[in-house]
Amino acid sequence: MSNADPNAPLRSNVRLLGQLLGKTLKEQVGINLYQQIESIRLLSKEACNGDQEAIKALNEILPALSNHEMLAVVRAFEHFLNLANIAENVHRIRRSRWHARKGPMAQLGSIEALLRSCQEKNISSAELTKVVDQLSIDLVLTAHPTEVMRRTLMQKFDRIANLLTLCDEAQLTPNEKEEVNQSLYRETTAIWQTDEIRRRRPTPLEEAKWGFAIVEGTLWETVPKYLREMNKQLSTTYNISLELKSSPIRFSSWMGADRDGNPNVTAKITEKVCLMSRWVAADLYVRDLAKLSAQLSMAHCNEDLRKVVGESSEPYRAALHLIRDKCLNTVKWIEAALKGKTGEFKDILENKEQLLEPLLQCYQSLVECKGECIAQGELTDLIRKVACFGVTLTRLDIRQEAAKHTVLLDEITTYLGLGSYEKWDEHQRFRFLQEQLNNKRPLVSPAQQFSEQSQEVWATFCMIGQQIEESLGAYVISMTKSPSDILAVCLLQREAGVKKLLRVVPLFETLDDLNRASICLDAILGCEWYKTHIQNHQEIMIGYSDSGKDAGILAAGWAQYRAQEELVNIAQKHHVLLTLFHGRGGSVGRGGAPAHMAILSQPPGSVDGRLRLTEQGEVIRNKYGLGQRAFRTLDLYVSATLQASLLPPPQPKAKWRQMMDKLSTQSFNAYSQVVKHNKEFAAYFPKVTPLEEIGSLMIGSRPPRRHQTRGIEDLRAIPWVFSWTQNRLLLPAWLGVGDALLALNPAENKLIHEMLQGWPFFQSLLSLIEMVLTKADPAIFSYYEKSLVSEENHQLGMLLKEKLDQTISAVKAALQVDELLQTNPVLLRTLLLRAPYLYPLHVLQAELCRRVRTRESHLQDEQRDALMITISGIAAGMQNTG
Repeated sequence: MSNADPNAPLRSNVRLLGQLLGKTLKEQVGINLYQQIESIRLLSKEACNGDQEAIKALNEILPALSNHEMLAVVRAFEHFLNLANIAENVHRIRRSRWHARKGPMAQLGSIEALLRSCQEKNISSAELTKVVDQLSIDLVLTAHPTEVMRRTLMQKFDRIANLLTLCDEAQLTPNEKEEVNQSLYRETTAIWQTDEIRRRRPTPLEEAKWGFAIVEGTLWETVPKYLREMNKQLSTTYNISLELKSSPIRFSSWMGADRDGNPNVTAKITEKVCLMSRWVAADLYVRDLAKLSAQLSMAHCNEDLRKVVGESSEPYRAALHLIRDKCLNTVKWIEAALKGKTGEFKDILENKEQLLEPLLQCYQSLVECKGECIAQGELTDLIRKVACFGVTLTRLDIRQEAAKHTVLLDEITTYLGLGSYEKWDEHQRFRFLQEQLNNKRPLVSPAQQFSEQSQEVWATFCMIGQQIEESLGAYVISMTKSPSDILAVCLLQREAGVKKLLRVVPLFETLDDLNRASICLDAILGCEWYKTHIQNHQEIMIGYSDSGKDAGILAAGWAQYRAQEELVNIAQKHHVLLTLFHGRGGSVGRGGAPAHMAILSQPPGSVDGRLRLTEQGEVIRNKYGLGQRAFRTLDLYVSATLQASLLPPPQPKAKWRQMMDKLSTQSFNAYSQVVKHNKEFAAYFPKVTPLEEIGSLMIGSRPPRRHQTRGIEDLRAIPWVFSWTQNRLLLPAWLGVGDALLALNPAENKLIHEMLQGWPFFQSLLSLIEMVLTKADPAIFSYYEKSLVSEENHQLGMLLKEKLDQTISAVKAALQVDELLQTNPVLLRTLLLRAPYLYPLHVLQAELCRRVRTRESHLQDEQRDALMITISGIAAGMQNTG
């Protein structure tokens, strides 16, 4: 690949996949329908270049298609967008490999580049070692309903990606190249013949299995491979090494354990997921131990290992056989348990030390017997897998809404004749909880009968007490309002017999809760029982989704930043180590951002070697679906966490903070004026977006609303953002920003330019808004409005389009550019490439929604399928979905 035209291979791949899709269409739908699809594609290209005649023609041709034609058209355009995404992912891998081959310039965002920068800035070996030793990056996989693609298709797309990677091999013979092209054609045909629509919602167990598949498919091999590279760079640059059994990267999961607003996640489901994760881990170790045993055929060992294996002529194989037996016993025990069978099973895995101890013994023996180079091969990789994945693959976090605990405690206190816990004020609740925690006498009577809802909450606490320690991680409390919410979970765990309490993580989500978060932390750390219990370690989760929906992107972003600063100060005041857990979504409207940028834009001192964040929905497949993409993702996280810890950004100037206060207030007021105070908005929103249609897309086990009410306040942030993405207004990611920027005077505008130069947080925020504004399309939004909203209600749409136009002008002025993405031509080209394939999907989606809502005709299967495919196709084209 020539760096003179680095994107030539990408264009070549997109062209090849487009040709193969065209060939498939000719064969599968016939030449006439293929030509019709091709005619629509060419018209759409002209329309996206501003040709009004082409726009008019498309807007007449597309709604007039028959059901059969409509389904073929939306499938064709959806599959092209999916294939383009594959080509782009492969190209990212190609660029990373190009950097690795060419040197000496390290790729931006890599640990190699970061360590060179550290040397240039005189970071000492001691400083680096201190941060590396405490480095803790915990990536939490969640099953948020933004991933619309079936796993069957994901697997086929992965095979296409691997074939495209194979195309880059210079050593391929002409026959081999032809075979690769034939294989690509076979996969493209198989994709066309595969139903892309989920016919039922996935269950929480199926979502958990999908998470296991990501770990097994890529992360299992990628993590040790990356740690080997990390160790090499540390050794080469600073002559320091990772401790053999250290685990700077770990994975947790919410799949099958996030019961917040999801009645499908029960105690029994979570218990089953815990068992399944142990089964997958044990099975993977069985396979790895067999491979390792084939390699470790050496006859000599040290005395310590000899005491374990006796007189065996192959001591390492004998030692590994003992470990493998333990893993096999575990597999058999779990299989029996999942079938409801109980029996005597001895010698099963319950903690990772059972694996680490014998493996480290083998390692030490090889080192002492002049086999260090052997020990540093696959044995080291297996030790690092154990350190990272343990015996449970991922640790499950339990998440539940604070109000559910309040109701449970109310039933307990009422039963005991103590009064209504729910009616007590915060002072009464806090005092009661402290008294109970300091009193070892049981509170819950075995004779008490709970309501159905509270019985399930109580069953979850009882289930926690029955799991091995490595199965579960944190207990996350959504909608945390006060210190009593935290103590309540501690007390309920103790009452349920949990021997080692899960760490309790308050999640602050709304604007008000973020503003009060530091007060809540100060109060809870002032509780002597709690301070002793946490042993000077506290984790707090920052919610990005709900605060963005509550206040708009600019006000929410500033509230999140200030909350982190204040929480860090309170933790330091109480001499507590604080880990901030970032609940970022995939889209900008829900806190999504490129990993490196997001971490480096955090407040100084808020990272400090510790990072925890959610990886949600379609983001998981994009970042971890391919091994080399997963490698690059881990590299970005590690390098950014180290950089934020070793080379933090300077503290923002007082005048910058004052400006952010002003911008935040003005943007919040403007956002609220539309979303909360405009009487027409609540009715207008579901009409102009495919909100209700998204609800019928089988994309997640969790309902779109927390409760059964129909207001915007109760709607989850995911469908809120997803809906505005589909109609291309993308309102949550910019509303309020233009009003705030346009209110500034010339002197204040000059200050904005200064903030963009010197403050990573502000620079990151505005560049993300710039990207979203580039994706917004007022003409497409107008088509939705014209098709779905009666003309007398168009006034609100005019206001929103006016605000979008003002925001674009204001952001361009702030960035001092003539066009959006002027400084990022690669991303701009990517968006322009997608535009002709997105336009027909939008027109047909609007038309299909109109037919459904007006009941113009009975919705037939082909129409329903076409509508669902437009939603998934637009999601594929927009990428930042929900």
